[in-house]
Amino acid sequence: MANYYNEHTVLWLNGSFVKAAEAKMDLYSQSLHYGYSVFEGIRSYKTGSGATRIFKATAHFDRLQQSAAALNMPYHWNTADLAEITYEVLERNNLQDAYIRPVVYAPANMSFAENKESFLFIEAWEMQPFLGNKLLSVMTSSFQRPNPKGFKITAKAAGHYVNSILASQEAKAAGFDEALLTDMSGFVAEGPGANLFYEKDGKLFTPSTGNILPGITRATVFELCDELGITAEERQISLEELKKADAVFYCGTAAEVVGWKNLDDTLFPLPWEQSVSKIIQEAYKHKVTEKAYRTTAETAGLA
Repeated sequence: MANYYNEHTVLWLNGSFVKAAEAKMDLYSQSLHYGYSVFEGIRSYKTGSGATRIFKATAHFDRLQQSAAALNMPYHWNTADLAEITYEVLERNNLQDAYIRPVVYAPANMSFAENKESFLFIEAWEMQPFLGNKLLSVMTSSFQRPNPKGFKITAKAAGHYVNSILASQEAKAAGFDEALLTDMSGFVAEGPGANLFYEKDGKLFTPSTGNILPGITRATVFELCDELGITAEERQISLEELKKADAVFYCGTAAEVVGWKNLDDTLFPLPWEQSVSKIIQEAYKHKVTEKAYRTTAETAGLA
């Protein structure tokens, strides 16, 4: 059972709340055999008022629907209903600070014919930041992100994450905390489960869309930059350019915002506590817990 569930854990499965230890799925599912499913990673937080809030529930469940449509998976659920169900999953499991995983999966089907139905479960568990809290030692992976002409790259599809697992395992086996993947042209793409920003002279830069999953946390960083008066730009980024950065961070729902110590043998020179990236990290923590934070460049010490 690891630490994801126990004999008391409840999840929502195809219209019913059931005990996780008793939940069943078809072992002939096309999802199990071919990785043909879509999912979301969502977080909930105990807010400053003590209430439980799911961060950007609408954006996540809308993207779940969009991912299903991209993969031709039938989808008949409503975003507002799924958000309400998720709050009940949290309540039944006495969770506030939690990681939430909805998955749309396929029926038994050993052919590649289009399915007539899909199934859905929603589960939740306690989880610390996915990549920890310390600055990361990152390795340039020998694996690249998939060719966007070979996949619906903006869909959060389970099968895509075999690439992520291989890259992350390779990095950890080599003594690093995490991997960095490039695209098929050699430009910086993303981490196995997170987008990245780098900082140079008080400005932030992030890879353009097209070869990345355009993350909801990534979009939140842009929102924070607007609020804080920080310049943020999208563009193609080479590895050589990235290694000249003052600071770098990964961002994602699971990872939240976490800084880098080094990429391969390149140490980033700006102390994290003195960086604009640290300000983004703190602002993100305040935003997800609905606590006030500084909203101008002047009060953030940037003016």
